[in-house]
Amino acid sequence: MKIGKLPEPTLLRSVLKQINHRREEVLIGPALGQDCAVLSLAEDEVITLSSDPITGTASDLGSHSIHITANDLAAAGAEPIGVMLTIMLPSRTKESALKQIMQDAESTCASLGMEILGGHTEVTDVVNQPLISVTGVGKVKKNELLLSTQMRPEQDIVVSKWVGLEATAILAKEKETQLRTVFTEDFVNTAKRFDQYLSVIPEAKVAKACGASAMHDITEGGILGALWEMSNGAGVGIEVDLRKIPIRQETVEICEFFKVNPYLIMSSGSMLIATADGARLVAKLKAAQIEATVIGRSNASNKRIVKKGDEVRYLDKPQADELYRI
Repeated sequence: MKIGKLPEPTLLRSVLKQINHRREEVLIGPALGQDCAVLSLAEDEVITLSSDPITGTASDLGSHSIHITANDLAAAGAEPIGVMLTIMLPSRTKESALKQIMQDAESTCASLGMEILGGHTEVTDVVNQPLISVTGVGKVKKNELLLSTQMRPEQDIVVSKWVGLEATAILAKEKETQLRTVFTEDFVNTAKRFDQYLSVIPEAKVAKACGASAMHDITEGGILGALWEMSNGAGVGIEVDLRKIPIRQETVEICEFFKVNPYLIMSSGSMLIATADGARLVAKLKAAQIEATVIGRSNASNKRIVKKGDEVRYLDKPQADELYRI
């Protein structure tokens, strides 16, 4: 496609015609010449916003971008309403690729009950692969807003599903040829399907109903980065058992293949939750067919400790995600 703003026919057939209206809060959505979306909320509700540039993957970009932002909103206890998408494409991009991105984004929005509210699409030589910048919009009752900084001392720390799901799926798709030199076809295909677990909206709803005090979507920096961020923001100490952190064997072996740490790698699809009664929350999540594990507990100190048997280490500030090393 030619560099610059998309021509009107391209915008119509490959972007706007891929988007459907489904939320009653959306009064004005995407249209030609329309630069703003308009939403209507009840008096006791507040808007939550989240922004993410999706740069870690080139595969399933449309779907991935929606899940990442919806998860951030869910971690605040909010119901995701929709997203604004800014899509930047290199000139070598075919229109069919743009159309696929929009179809994937729209189908994921549909599965989550969200809408694409608007945005901007442009072809530019500033990027060398498709880039999506996403702004998510959600709503929540004023008295039900959850912040990751609300974790308190003497609470259980729960992890949903398994850490490393996001990175495992990305690597299985983008490094498939390399992986097939070592692993079986079934192994690689199983890892590729980990993207089916990327949404944490279901566990967020259960945790919120179960009285969770704080939630944090585990993204860049992995589980160890998320633990540091959550405890540091709340000003509490934590003690976690590394052996209790749930992780799939596919993640362990793929990370070993690439010589990266699975506990410091992108882990969207897994939620970190602080709650007074971790056993009760785990039981509620499992009743909803969601795996979950109590991995540790918060305390009133300022120490952030991870144990593995007799080995003790202290958490460091999050560094660059391990996925970027590959």
